[in-house]
Amino acid sequence: MALKPKGVAELSRLTGPEKAAVVLLALGEDHASVWRGLDEEEIKVISQAMAGLGQVTSSVVEDLLVEFVSGMGSGAITGSVEMTQKLLASIMPEDKVDTLMEEIRGPAGRTMWDKLGNVNEAVLANYLKNEYPQTVAVVLSKIKSEHAARVLTCLPEDFALECVTRMLRMEPVQREILDKIEQTLRTEFMSNLARTSKRDSHEMMADIFNAFDRQTETRFITALEERNREAAERIRALMFVFEDLSKLDPGGVQTLLRTVEKDQLALALKGASDSLRDMFFSNMSERAAKIMREDMETMGPVRLREVEQAQMAMVQVAKDLANKGEIVLVGAGGDDDELVY
Repeated sequence: MALKPKGVAELSRLTGPEKAAVVLLALGEDHASVWRGLDEEEIKVISQAMAGLGQVTSSVVEDLLVEFVSGMGSGAITGSVEMTQKLLASIMPEDKVDTLMEEIRGPAGRTMWDKLGNVNEAVLANYLKNEYPQTVAVVLSKIKSEHAARVLTCLPEDFALECVTRMLRMEPVQREILDKIEQTLRTEFMSNLARTSKRDSHEMMADIFNAFDRQTETRFITALEERNREAAERIRALMFVFEDLSKLDPGGVQTLLRTVEKDQLALALKGASDSLRDMFFSNMSERAAKIMREDMETMGPVRLREVEQAQMAMVQVAKDLANKGEIVLVGAGGDDDELVY
């Protein structure tokens, strides 16, 4: 979960680390040597404050650091993740900057266990299901009970029960073991989580374009192609559309059929290609496929907009299942992600 920028209008709203962040932003890269007088923990706390600072009004800057206002042009500065990384790069080795920025971009929290508490339960469960039950038991015992309960429900039932059994028998954990688990979580899980949270702007726009109705999507893509063909092609390749469901493996189709509402499926298939219809029908029982065909026939003519809305809803269901790790999606430009058996 990335830090969200916030506007600061009053000096009283600034915390100590935020005040330090404003001063360091005002000093800029020319005086980056000031950072060398801070220890690693102080750099981390101030960097986190800076990355989430947002815009600071000139009056606040003036109150905080009057003697520097005349040298700051507009008198206002903006703290952002990018600016923080740029300043840190001038005083720290690249690998340390990357590690620190990954932690800033990751879930909020002072300790590892606080951070885990802000990770989606399905995402955390997807990682923990590959760990030893004893390790999972330790992790679940260190986070809030409500969050631990949600994580357990996302784990395979037999594995979850084994973890519960280990938690019931668990004795106090040695500090060295706890430190090792924390380090593993930090290097293997949190760092990967932070990397995946760095969204490419084209990915963001592909998600937005996916949410358009087909007419609006075509209008925007066509207009963008005239201005920037390369960007339009990248967005088109990243988009996942209804017809891309044809690339699901049989297990993915079965999972989707169990999840999507039947009336929504019937409406979506009214506007599908023959090959995509056949794929879904072939993954149903003969009786279910016959009923679905009859339902589609009795619908009669339907509005194109309603069909598109049903198809968009199915795509969203598929994306939600993919985010939970229950199916694998391959988009228009995703040949490299196809499964090898």
